[in-house]
Amino acid sequence: MIHGDHPLPLLRDFAEALEGLYVPHHGAVAPAPRLLQFNEDLARRLGLDADRLRVGSERILLGQELPDSARPIAQAYAGHQFGVFNPQLGDGRALLLGEVRDPQGCLWDLQLKGSGRTPFSRGGDGKAALGPMLREYLMGEAMYSLGIPSTRALAVLATGETVQREEPLPGAILVRVAASHIRVGTFQFVAVREQYDLLRLLADYTIARHYADLLAFTGKERYLAFLRAVQERQARLLAQWMGIGFIHGVMNTDNMSIAGETIDYGPCAFLDRYDPATVFSSIDLNGRYAYGQQPRIAHWNLVRLGECLVPLVDADDPEQAVAELSAVLQEFPDQYRLAWRKIFGAKLGLADPGPEDDDLIKEFLQLLKQDGADFTLAFRSLGAYLQELPPAQAATLGIPPVWPSWQGWLTRWRQRLGLARSPSQIGQAMDQVNPLYIPRNHQVEIALAAASRANDWQPWQRLLAVLRDPYTARPELLPYTEPMPADLGPYRTFCGT
Repeated sequence: MIHGDHPLPLLRDFAEALEGLYVPHHGAVAPAPRLLQFNEDLARRLGLDADRLRVGSERILLGQELPDSARPIAQAYAGHQFGVFNPQLGDGRALLLGEVRDPQGCLWDLQLKGSGRTPFSRGGDGKAALGPMLREYLMGEAMYSLGIPSTRALAVLATGETVQREEPLPGAILVRVAASHIRVGTFQFVAVREQYDLLRLLADYTIARHYADLLAFTGKERYLAFLRAVQERQARLLAQWMGIGFIHGVMNTDNMSIAGETIDYGPCAFLDRYDPATVFSSIDLNGRYAYGQQPRIAHWNLVRLGECLVPLVDADDPEQAVAELSAVLQEFPDQYRLAWRKIFGAKLGLADPGPEDDDLIKEFLQLLKQDGADFTLAFRSLGAYLQELPPAQAATLGIPPVWPSWQGWLTRWRQRLGLARSPSQIGQAMDQVNPLYIPRNHQVEIALAAASRANDWQPWQRLLAVLRDPYTARPELLPYTEPMPADLGPYRTFCGT
């Protein structure tokens, strides 16, 4: 510990409030730590001294030199993994250093990922390889730049160790920032043990931290409102995922953040050819977490959260509690449908989309599936079409022309757009919500391989810079719009554990 002024003014808010949901723990000592990537933008948003942290801060960022205020912990949680319940999971290779309070007064978790064994490691080594940690950094920044709630990485550090997976790999630690690491699985951990006093503490803590307006409610109404609010955030988040073609890959209940952030970028990837059945994860053998299944799985996970809240709604009459919680859970399809319509309506330039527009949206998606069209580029093609961008100019940006098979749909779409705005204005507005640059799967692999295997950081830095400005078309970035070459498939992603 360090006394006095410290560049990481850590709090121990979770640790002080929720004893019984963690184990105090310190991470393994890295033999030769080296700072590889540091997120200055995030550091400044958190109100941290970026200059002090960027130079000679390895031991601080790795939790080896912490302020007296810190109390690092491994958090406990349970979870359904591919539908199978495990009553004890927990941070098997992670460590919550504590929280920082940003200039706006909001709390943010600082967590290490890959920091060594904990009491929850379940036989694992608790370590992380460099490639997956760089993937999480990259994906978090891409999602943030796309306007999607997400955890972000403050830093990636090499440990100087070799991690044994299918082959020896360089070890690394990610310093992750999240609104919190409270998950559906956190509630499951307490509920399955019937620790109802702790369950109420957890619920009230989570509400105060993430849904403070609900503190005005009392009794069961607070917890019913809490479930509804969590649902609304998840509905918006899932609609945003679907709108950019993001596939999480491992939507277990321990990977669903109560704060409504995208968390745990393991085998995630992005659609290229549009097909709702798309799966990239090597462990998702039955397509449980396929692109098109994600809204259904989110609802399934929320039902698991609702089950945990039964004792808080009515401990004396569980059947009544189940009925009231079920009534809230039945709202999710409509919540999601509204969010989905808003996202895809904007992507198609529709003003105030309503239920009558659902068929138009679905028909376009069906055309994409029928043609095997690239999901991301298809929406930019529509924007270019409305702006009458010359084909040669569009080609220099990687934007293909509209498909001939779309002609009938295009007529109906143009009629729906109306005359209130010019086609060019609509196309320009569409370009503000339809990214041209996403983390193309092959570009991600090229960048990760160069950095982690050849110590060549140029492809990774270049890709990171591209993803931080995903909407502005630039001819010099043509390779970053191109779908993965067919001879590189089929693409598979892995958890990295």
